[in-house]
Amino acid sequence: MTEINATEQIERYLRSYKVETLFTDEIIPYLNLFEFEKGEQICSQGEPVEYLYILVKGKVKIFTTSEEGKTLILSFKTPIEVIGDIEYVQEIDTINTVEAVSSVVMIGVRQTVVRRFLKDHSPFLQFLLKIIARKFYIKSQFMRHNILYPVETRLASYLVSVAYDENEALVNGKVSTSNLTDIANLIGTSYRHLNRVIKDFCIKGMVERNNGAIVIKDLEGLKSLAKEDLYE
Repeated sequence: MTEINATEQIERYLRSYKVETLFTDEIIPYLNLFEFEKGEQICSQGEPVEYLYILVKGKVKIFTTSEEGKTLILSFKTPIEVIGDIEYVQEIDTINTVEAVSSVVMIGVRQTVVRRFLKDHSPFLQFLLKIIARKFYIKSQFMRHNILYPVETRLASYLVSVAYDENEALVNGKVSTSNLTDIANLIGTSYRHLNRVIKDFCIKGMVERNNGAIVIKDLEGLKSLAKEDLYE
């Protein structure tokens, strides 16, 4: 993680997403840019929350881990999105782990500063309400997807989400096979069944297994099978 004090760049990001009224002049000096590399954890489940982040570039993965160590993917997020909003409102520790899928840029501000300057700032509060309401909607959709859609659809959506960034630019086009157990947990299936589905995808020419990785060969075919972005 790299922290940069770059006020002009922050203001350009805010203008580009038409959210420049979110912050008052008093809080601008407290804003910083945070850059995260692909695979880097931005916050971890159970840890105290220090910052409120606004995602302005890149894609992140949000997942939860059970006491037994099993992980379950909840969603992928692209700009513009807020990380730490529910924790800010409820004043609790981090609910889920957030990890960078691609290179990520976020505007960050300490939550103590937010409480000091924005607790009565209407544009910020309305923005926060919209973001949180959207998250509850996505959560209900996610539960529906896990019940209604087969593993083939969930795996296809996962591969598309993890291999491409918010502009559908290729992040790496492949997923390591060393963490198939994690992937099985993330999409809610067994390791054995996941392997059967991957074998079927290989036969159909959508992916191939090569040098310890699942390489995407037919992005459009995967998108068609995924039907929609189940995790975004």
